[in-house]
Amino acid sequence: MKKLFSISLISTALLLTGCAQEKDLAASNESINAKQEVVIAEQKQLADRTRKQMMVDKKAVKLTREKLMSAQMSYVSLSEKKYRSVGQVGQMPPAHFINEANNNEKYSHQKSNGTLLVAEQPVSTFSIDVDTAAYANVRRLLNQGKLPQHDAVRVEELVNYFSYDYPTPTKQPFSVYSEVAPSPYNADKYLLHLGIKGKAVPKTERPAANLVFLLDVSGSMNNANKMGLLKNALKMLTNQLNQDDSVAIVVYAGAAGVVLKPTKGDNKPAIIDALSQLSAGGSTNGGAGIEAAYRLAQQSFIKGGINRIMLATDGDFNVGTVNNQALKNLIENKRKSGIDLSVLGFGSGNYNDELMQQLAQTGNGNAYYIDNLHEARKVLVEELSSTLFTIAKDVKIQVEFNPSIVSEYRLIGYETRALKREDFNNDNVDAGEIGAGHTVTAIYEISLVNGKNKANDTLRYQAQNTAHQTTTKNQNEFAFLRLRYKNPTENSSQLIEVPLLKSDIIESITATSNSYKFSAAVAGFAQLLRGGENLSTMNKKDIIDLAQQGRGEDRHGYRGEFINMVKLAQALSPQLSASNGANNAVDHE
Repeated sequence: MKKLFSISLISTALLLTGCAQEKDLAASNESINAKQEVVIAEQKQLADRTRKQMMVDKKAVKLTREKLMSAQMSYVSLSEKKYRSVGQVGQMPPAHFINEANNNEKYSHQKSNGTLLVAEQPVSTFSIDVDTAAYANVRRLLNQGKLPQHDAVRVEELVNYFSYDYPTPTKQPFSVYSEVAPSPYNADKYLLHLGIKGKAVPKTERPAANLVFLLDVSGSMNNANKMGLLKNALKMLTNQLNQDDSVAIVVYAGAAGVVLKPTKGDNKPAIIDALSQLSAGGSTNGGAGIEAAYRLAQQSFIKGGINRIMLATDGDFNVGTVNNQALKNLIENKRKSGIDLSVLGFGSGNYNDELMQQLAQTGNGNAYYIDNLHEARKVLVEELSSTLFTIAKDVKIQVEFNPSIVSEYRLIGYETRALKREDFNNDNVDAGEIGAGHTVTAIYEISLVNGKNKANDTLRYQAQNTAHQTTTKNQNEFAFLRLRYKNPTENSSQLIEVPLLKSDIIESITATSNSYKFSAAVAGFAQLLRGGENLSTMNKKDIIDLAQQGRGEDRHGYRGEFINMVKLAQALSPQLSASNGANNAVDHE
């Protein structure tokens, strides 16, 4: 009882002491002058702002982690979620997130094509390109919250990712289409669109295919986005094959090995079981694998059929004895025997885009990048005929501009496909292939002689009429298109010639086709990602508006997906515009 009474007295004393202290503090506070009260209020406001900003930053970091963890979701829904999430934050994600380097990925450096004077260089020559790897790779990088470095963006591969509504060919393997209208990129300039559409081949008429899956199972492939995605992608392809087709599987790591000898395409359980057993580990010796794959392809060669090696890898050939030039020489020699090679790229962090492009070009094949199962379905199911079946090879384009009408031109993209003028008529010079049903688009930006917005000054010592002399019969031609191609089994090329008439120029973008509008939007976006040095009037909103105008039917949703990509890129970097050319471009190289 005494103990409880003592505790009570102590508590009462403490309470009285506290009350006294509170009275003293209140008295002290009353003595604070007005100036001190202002200082305290300002400090409180600053603390509140700091606390709110920290909450925003935490949300941004959380969103970043969520986006990286969900990279394998359906892209359309994923990109929409990301854009909404970043928009909710109300600011750019943290700078370290935007500027993150692409690790050890390798890309070939190519400077964008410049604007040339017709008076000095009236002829432009290049090989077609139907690769789409750059588009899927750019999508993957944006999907990871990174703006791609400039060299990862090949403009023509973004444009040619999409099919366009060009005329269906009748007599020849493909049709040729052209359209000219004002440029959305620069005032007082025009865009010349050249379109090619390959003849479509129904699945039932596809030639028999002799396929060898050459698969990288090295340690660098030990990732769900690599080995796991690779196996599922090739299972999709396997389900499209029939009894006339043949499949063999070769793997390579430290050494090469045959996992599946040539097997009929209708024996799907055997093929799928072999794929399911694959696992990754060890270093990479791609050269040994390619040699083994060509031996198997030669053993099962189908005359008049499709003979193709499908190389699936991240391109990380990390064994010191590998000689890339020797690999390319081997592929070039085998190409002459009728065995082509295409590349399926996987993964991130160490992806060797540069080597994959070189091998595909050397092997008369195409380069694809598989970033998710939807892309695998597009390449290996929906577009299987064009992926496997070549209807024309060594396709070259040459455009001669009329100097009396056109003063300047710039080829947008195709930097890695440039040819010398004399290469056009030389059938020994290799060029690109076009598959069944493929569409290929090339875009020039041109300035007319009477235009005001010129990139180059008029020559001081050249007579003004020197470049303007043309024959009477050609006065309405602003350019002349020449196209060469070979049938798949022939070694001599055939020539197509098409005059491009000034009277066909459309004076309003709104009057152009959906193909014109949408491809111009895609090419504009690609140029912005590369720095936008040749653009002055187009920004992200203009791209979205133009793409929406040209979206058309969009049966598979690919065009809507592109619009979401533009929105995502803008959310990652609001500075992404061309209002001041390269000065406003965001550099991530």
